[in-house]
Amino acid sequence: MGLFITFEGGEGCGKSTQAKALRDRLKQQDIPVLLTREPGGTSLGARLRRVLKTRNNVALSPRAELLLFAASRAQLTQELIRPALEAGTVVVCDRFLHSTLVYQGYGRGLDLATVNEINRVATGGLVPDLTVLIDMPPEQGLARKRTPRDRFESEDPAFHDRVRKGYLVTAAADPDRWLVIDGCLAKKTIAGIVWDRVSTQLPKRQHGA
Repeated sequence: MGLFITFEGGEGCGKSTQAKALRDRLKQQDIPVLLTREPGGTSLGARLRRVLKTRNNVALSPRAELLLFAASRAQLTQELIRPALEAGTVVVCDRFLHSTLVYQGYGRGLDLATVNEINRVATGGLVPDLTVLIDMPPEQGLARKRTPRDRFESEDPAFHDRVRKGYLVTAAADPDRWLVIDGCLAKKTIAGIVWDRVSTQLPKRQHGA
């Protein structure tokens, strides 16, 4: 099996940049790698991404939002992620199930047990080997975003504060699987911290440990 690494964080934290940097570093080491994102990664996911991110869909209910994310995740897991992992590829995903737990659970106020169960069904029980949280005060991350903002970027400050709290609580509950990094650090510094952690896990996976 390959290694499954996900990047999480609030709006504008720089997780997408770091996911790409890790992909590039792995390629330089001649390690098979797949970079994908959520929602997206598949034809269905790309269509759902437009629905979920467009500001015109502000009336979308939290439960509908939850299920649309789950549909995108189910397709991505079956179509891309599991086959790549089974082939021994390192999979790097920009957002995964923890985004739904935090955004729809903590942010929207949906029952956390329900969100977790829907995530379990959508992924078939697949969880990341490592989740990198790029943590940053919401106001600083949002200041990096261009206008017009999407549905989530346009939420009020209290929503983004709940999202950040949700990430930190979730990471603290499972420290062995999470790497929390200060998103205010320089990009190269963050990339170095990520590589230091990932590189310790690669040999174990490559030798079947």
